[in-house]
Amino acid sequence: MARKTLAVIAARGGSKGIPHKNLLDLCGKPLIAWTVEQARAARGVDVVAVSSDSEAILAAAEAAGAVGVRRPDDISGDLASSESAWLHAFDATEAQMGRFERIVALQATSPIREPSDIENALATFDRDHLDSLLSVCEVEDYFNWRIGANGPEPINYDYRNRRMRQQIEKRYLENGSFYVLIPSLLREQNNRLGGKIGFHVMERHKMFQIDRPEDVKLCAAIMHSYGYA
Repeated sequence: MARKTLAVIAARGGSKGIPHKNLLDLCGKPLIAWTVEQARAARGVDVVAVSSDSEAILAAAEAAGAVGVRRPDDISGDLASSESAWLHAFDATEAQMGRFERIVALQATSPIREPSDIENALATFDRDHLDSLLSVCEVEDYFNWRIGANGPEPINYDYRNRRMRQQIEKRYLENGSFYVLIPSLLREQNNRLGGKIGFHVMERHKMFQIDRPEDVKLCAAIMHSYGYA
């Protein structure tokens, strides 16, 4: 039997990198609308809620089919966690619509996804009896470096015995696109991950998100190229 599922999106009005970021035009729609519509189109998602301190964002989200949840000022600042907004929206929506058993928490600034990503993640979540799941992208063919105590040093290979790219172990980037979790993780641990954790691996072109002005053109180009827009 399918578990009742709430998709929740946290979208603050304030943005230092790009003013009014969640309302910017991306391929003919407000940025927030892409994530709302993707979540609404995913089988297994019953309700989509958007948490925001901005009336304009709430209006755009509701026009795209979401339930708007006005976020209190005390969890709307720069240092407020996404978890606090998700939990507030979850409690407010649950009070009106009854108990939800799963949460899909989506990032509005990661518009390059498909409803099938959410559907497949939910299927994995149930099949593997998970408590939480994160979306990732493979980065196995990168030669990774970091700045160590003595300067640059490799992370996943030895430059003195350089292997073929195909021999480097697979690594996964947490791309932030979305998470699936049981509500008790937010309520009891204030965390999006915990218990038995799983992955949903997305195609590499879906790792990009909008944080800087130049990201808008890049994401738009990718979305047009892959036929999402």
